[in-house]
Amino acid sequence: MDEVEVEVEVKVENEVKVVVAHSERATLRVGDVFLKVDADQARLDAEVEAMALVPVPTPEILWRKPPVLALAALPGTTLGRLGGPSTGSPAAWAAAGAAIRKLHEAPLPPWPARGKPLDELTAELDAECEHLVSNDVLPAALVTRNRQVAEAALRPWTPTFTHGDLQIAHIFVDDANEVTGIIDWSEAGPGDPLYDLATFTLGHEKHLPDVITGYGTDVDLDLDVIRAWWSLRSLLVIRWLTDHGFDPFAPGCEVDVLKSRM
Repeated sequence: MDEVEVEVEVKVENEVKVVVAHSERATLRVGDVFLKVDADQARLDAEVEAMALVPVPTPEILWRKPPVLALAALPGTTLGRLGGPSTGSPAAWAAAGAAIRKLHEAPLPPWPARGKPLDELTAELDAECEHLVSNDVLPAALVTRNRQVAEAALRPWTPTFTHGDLQIAHIFVDDANEVTGIIDWSEAGPGDPLYDLATFTLGHEKHLPDVITGYGTDVDLDLDVIRAWWSLRSLLVIRWLTDHGFDPFAPGCEVDVLKSRM
């Protein structure tokens, strides 16, 4: 929850595309090469280490020259984006679920979780809810309802190897419904597996059953917790998005996610 990546795509004359940009890092695409520029060398190191450990396909590392990491483009396409239409067959969504399950079954990485302890996360959530109401960003009833829903996510969990920022734009699937790669591993580490599932399906609730079909139901899989993470994540990011010039009120985005809990 420390930061949010916002997917954008801006084409300029020299065919360089800005595909991710925020105050701490950016990703550029030049032809079939992605250049990740990160002010935090430790974060780039963590991304490279995670990709070496995970049992799922990841981009090929072409070269490293801090603060830049060059990665080869992945074949296939994503299944959509937050606030946009979803694509792909039920089989493609199930394939993504199976890949997430494979990641979660991997041995834990040799570094601690990067998320906040439960007491800090709870305090941050309460502060954001207070801000949203006191500044008339959202109606009090909407915030109160989603704070109640979010409570289910604030519980102990058994950590697994998680991606940590598994947005829908981070998994690529080909026409044969095979996952060709998962990108952006800088937040990877021990974490709540249901947070990964919630992040991937945020704003695309209708595809959650397909993802669960691929993931499997032979584990402790509480759908109320996944829904709780939708509310919790959305409540936490609205101020950040607004302050940085993005629109969480756009159709299908975070505010609509919160309204769907009503």
